[in-house]
Amino acid sequence: MSLSLGQIAEQLGLTLVGDAELIISRIAPFEKAGDEEISFLTNAKYKPLLASSKAAALILSKEHAEEFAGNSLISDDPYVSYAQLAQLLDSTPACAKGIHSSAVIDSSVKLGSDVNVGANAFIEAGVTLNDGAQIGAGCFVGQNATIGCNTKLWANCTIYHEVEIGNNCLIQGNTVIGCDGFGYANKQGQWIKIPQLGTVIIGDNVEIGASVSIDRGALDNTTIHSNVIIDNQVHIAHNVTIGSGTAIAGATGIAGSTSIGRYCVIGGSVGINGHIDICDQVTITGYSMVTKSITEPGVFSSGMPAQPNRQWRRSMTRLSQIDDMYKRIVSLERKQSAKQD
Repeated sequence: MSLSLGQIAEQLGLTLVGDAELIISRIAPFEKAGDEEISFLTNAKYKPLLASSKAAALILSKEHAEEFAGNSLISDDPYVSYAQLAQLLDSTPACAKGIHSSAVIDSSVKLGSDVNVGANAFIEAGVTLNDGAQIGAGCFVGQNATIGCNTKLWANCTIYHEVEIGNNCLIQGNTVIGCDGFGYANKQGQWIKIPQLGTVIIGDNVEIGASVSIDRGALDNTTIHSNVIIDNQVHIAHNVTIGSGTAIAGATGIAGSTSIGRYCVIGGSVGINGHIDICDQVTITGYSMVTKSITEPGVFSSGMPAQPNRQWRRSMTRLSQIDDMYKRIVSLERKQSAKQD
């Protein structure tokens, strides 16, 4: 898709400096952009390269635009404007178009208008596919599940029975929603399965990455509120609640019955214990292990950064000596206290 610079300015509400008829067909990295390509500047380290940029146009802040002689679009937030432009120029194909002849759709399924179902998809009894839903090839949607308007499921997603997914959601391939939570009782060494009787409720405008697993609730529901974004290979256990606006990076695991507040940011490979609460506006940095509730907003960390092996071995040796060091310090403090007495 191609747009003129004037069309882009109008649709994104930006101030145009330069040729409104200039055609833009691609977005490119700042240092590589050329003819018919547009880029953006948010990183100050590229500021010295403004004068030599060969981009057809740049999205710039007002401050940087004064230093650039070429075509530009002035934005209060160039990165947000880049995201919006990327949506305008997006060439990603639809998950499915029309109803493929190999799709199996139970006669009781409620189909809204303009529903699309790909090859070899299987839609069970009682399902509701609302207007504009796209179900990719090889997807399974279980009994009485609901897929909201304009929600997209990429290939090979599995949506278990009675799961409810809201409007305008995007779910990447191989994700499983509504599988059994990890619930068992132990009787004299024998594991007795506890049927998971709840479901998963997902709000509107939620994006879920590839190969994510979201367990259904044991008795109550697992709930993902609106405007949440979840990266690839995240595991969300049964009865977890995630508040609106929260972002979760890849490979994070959240144990059962934990509640995460609104507008939290959780880094990659974070482990979060079960049956705890995390309040609103908490940031947890990558590789952290959260074992207790967090009751105040802020940034929390526990992961150990990588360091040269020799230094790491020395640190681990000293770590193993902490208990002995503590005992020696206590002993010295007692002796010093006795002398003072």
